[in-house]
Amino acid sequence: MNRVFVSMMDDMAAPAWFNNVEPYVGELMKELGYDREEISILFCNDDMIHALNKQYRQIDSATDVLSFENGEEYSDEEGSWKSMGDIVISLDTVPVNVKYFETDENTEMKRLLLHGLLHLNGMDHGEEHIEKDVEPEGEMLVLQENLLKKFTDYKLIK
Repeated sequence: MNRVFVSMMDDMAAPAWFNNVEPYVGELMKELGYDREEISILFCNDDMIHALNKQYRQIDSATDVLSFENGEEYSDEEGSWKSMGDIVISLDTVPVNVKYFETDENTEMKRLLLHGLLHLNGMDHGEEHIEKDVEPEGEMLVLQENLLKKFTDYKLIK
């Protein structure tokens, strides 16, 4: 059993597919062997993710996804849990990525959620990034793209 908490930035309306995020991420967590772990996911705009990127990474620009590892353990009435951390995704950047990668919103959103989840698991891709028409070579991005293929039929955004 795992926990996934999904929220929207204040003053932003939740998209129609909002309630599909938790089940998808839950399936990814099961696939990766997570047990009794929790994450939170926040959808925001470019202004907010830009501010976070500048504050925490000293990069003065917006980005598509950020991950903030936690690792703390706690107990509640349901037992012991490990808080993996937080994933922040800019909904403003998704259409830009869709155009660049020549894909659809469903695939790109699944990729961003998976990317953030792998970072929360301590994985890193260094200087390598997903590029159009270029197969990744590093462990994290190869795993990401293989899992994305495994979940091809999963419709997060219908």
